[in-house]
Formats: sequence, C-alpha cells, structure tokens
Amino acid sequence: MKFGGTSMAGTERIRRVANIVRRQQHAADGTRHEIVVVVSAMAGETDRLVNFCREANPLYDPAEYDVVVASGEQVTSGLLALTLQAMGCPARSWLGWQLPIRTIEAHSRARVEAIEADALLRALDAGEIAVIPGFQGMSDQGRVTTLGRGGSDTSAVAVAAAIHADRCDIYTDVDGVYTTDPRIVARARKLKAVTYEEMLELASVGAKVLQTRSVGLAMKEGVRVQVLSSFIDDNATPADDLPGTLIISEGEMNQMVENGHMERQLVTGIAHDKNEAKIILTRVPDRPGSVANIFQPLSAASINVDMIIQNVGRDKGETDVTFTVPQTDLLRAQALLEDRRDVIGYNRIITDSHIAKISVVGVGMKSHAGVAATMFRALADRGINIQAITTSEIKVSVMIDEDETELAVRVLHSAYGLDEEETA
Repeated sequence: MKFGGTSMAGTERIRRVANIVRRQQHAADGTRHEIVVVVSAMAGETDRLVNFCREANPLYDPAEYDVVVASGEQVTSGLLALTLQAMGCPARSWLGWQLPIRTIEAHSRARVEAIEADALLRALDAGEIAVIPGFQGMSDQGRVTTLGRGGSDTSAVAVAAAIHADRCDIYTDVDGVYTTDPRIVARARKLKAVTYEEMLELASVGAKVLQTRSVGLAMKEGVRVQVLSSFIDDNATPADDLPGTLIISEGEMNQMVENGHMERQLVTGIAHDKNEAKIILTRVPDRPGSVANIFQPLSAASINVDMIIQNVGRDKGETDVTFTVPQTDLLRAQALLEDRRDVIGYNRIITDSHIAKISVVGVGMKSHAGVAATMFRALADRGINIQAITTSEIKVSVMIDEDETELAVRVLHSAYGLDEEETA
C-alpha cells in the first residue's frame, strides 16, 4: 500500500491512513493480510527542503541534497508507525538503508537495483506492519540516494516485486484512472482496468496519476497495480473488492474481457500536456550529420525531445527542423543551440511555449485502422489546426495551440464514444 503526500499531510490524515491500513490487514472475511506501506513526505515538504538546499548553497552537492530531501519521508514513516502502534497494530519503520534498498550512485535521480527483503519478510510473518519511506535508497558507498520526483511510486512497485506481493495499491487523491481529466470532461469515466502499455503511454503524454518509471517497473516485474483514493470514509468499498483501476498485463485484460467483466474499447483515454514548447530551426543545411549536430548536445544535457518534423526547404539543400522539448528545458535548449549555431548552420531559431500535446491511447489501435483519421477529422471539423503529429503502436499525439486544449479534449472524448455510459 502506497500513500502520497496529500494523504500524509498532517496528523489527522495520517490517522485516516492508519485506519485504512488496519482495515486492510484484517479483512472483513477474517483473512489477515501481510501489509507493507510505502509513504511519501507530507504535501509541500519536499519543496520546502529543496529550497533550504538552494539557500544553503545554490551549487549544492547532490549527495548532501539527498540527505536533506530524504528526511521528509523518514518523518511520515515514523509518524505512521507510531499511529498504528497507538491503534494496537504491531508496526515499525524501515528506512532505505535498513532493508537495504540498493540503488545506483546517481544522486537525486537514482534507480533501484535490488532490495534485500529477508528481514522484512520475517517481520511480516510475525504479524508486523512494515512502513517504508518512499523515494529513497542507499548507494554502494553507503550514502543516502533519492529516486527523483514521484519516486515513491517506484519505491512501492520495487518493494512489491521484491516480496512477491499479490498486488500494489497506490492510494492517491484520485479514485482511479479516467478516460480523460474529469475537470475538463464531466462525463469522463473511471476505467476498471488498463494495460501496462496503455498506462505507460498515458503517463508519458500528460496523465499525472502515476510516475512513468513506476509503470515500466511494474510491467517488467509483472506487479499488479491498483490506483484508488485515500480520501474515503469507514463505509468505503474495501480495496480487495477493486474499487479503483487495475493496471495489468494485456493477457489479464483479455481474460477480463472474455469473462464479461468489462468491454474492450478502441481508445482507452485522452491525455493532454501543456508543459511542452516548440523550437524551429530554419534553413538548416540538408546534409548528413546536420540533424545529429542539433540533437546530440540536447541529449548530452539530458533534455528530452519529443515530436520531430523535418521539412524540405524551398531553397535546394536547406531544410527546416521543428521539435518539442519540456517547457522547463526551453531556455537551456535555446542557449545550447545558439552556442552551436556555427556548427549546425541554421538561419533562425523560433520558439513557442503556447502549445499543447493531445494524445489518444488504446491497445485496440493495434488491430483497428482509422483511429488517426477519426482524430484528424474531429479536430478539423472544429477548426483546430494540427501543427505536428507523432505516433506509436497504441498512441497518436498531435501538437495544437494551447488555447484550444480543453476544446480538443472534449471533441475527441465524444468522437471516440467515451462519453457513453459503461455497459459492462
């Protein structure tokens, strides 16, 4: 069971979490579950700690930064263990170095390599609830490491894989994965299940429910994940009755469809992302190596490039290159490209941060034609101009003007029949 920062924001909410954990340990049918809980820092706490680091030293040492920011999860893990004990539940906290959770030596962006779970499993066998701070681990040098923003989701999936858990429940401030953002489309539906591949695509194109890396790890390790809300009362449906959204393999999804537990949709969801920026380099020499000269320095600076379009210019031997980067990386990318203007040989650099990426995602695309055509026609009928397109086996994304984001989401949600009431 993993609880995010909003679920842990203060002693009252921690007490509510403890009640959820206690009820899950002792199921209504008399079954006693072995429970591991992974917790995030209180909402806003990590930002506060990061600011302390910047005030202390703007050019901070990443290893010491990790020592500071990892303390937020240490506080909530101890508080939850204390609250459970006050309720009569045997519980203890296990810090990242105590298990240990071993990671690569990459401070502030570490990756989990292995978890030594023998002592943890013995504690579970004895009936103890384990509370583990997410987001943190230990390097081979014995230093504290952190996994990057949203890393507690990855911690939870990694621990679930290490102990061969039946399921990893991610409790958050939403009660599942929806066909699109319910704040934009009132008739958006909560999905019973999505595949790992679909959730990976949705997470990568703007859905904020789960960290992308946690979904990739769940797919690799075969961990069944459920997303559900921690803001529930004592009469809420128990987690074992699957009130949230399951994230599972395509094989298990097909079995659910065959058994009549849900219907297969051509498109699973519509995602949007306004955190993109467009860069256009004009009159780039049309010769081998020119594109490499553009993207190699961006890659070396860890700037992710998404949509890429290369147009043959009107003048022979020249081309325009258009691509997108995260908005937060726009100024860095622009500076890198301006520094290499002589090497690349472009004429002008044009940027636009008022764009959005709209994506339709669904494994049904693998076996059905016409998904992209439906998207293009629906947007055209409402006068929404497409500036760029990118596709994968189960996704089509387009770049549009940011001001048309909400309209595009509503139009596409209707175009694919996602407004309709679920019949299964």
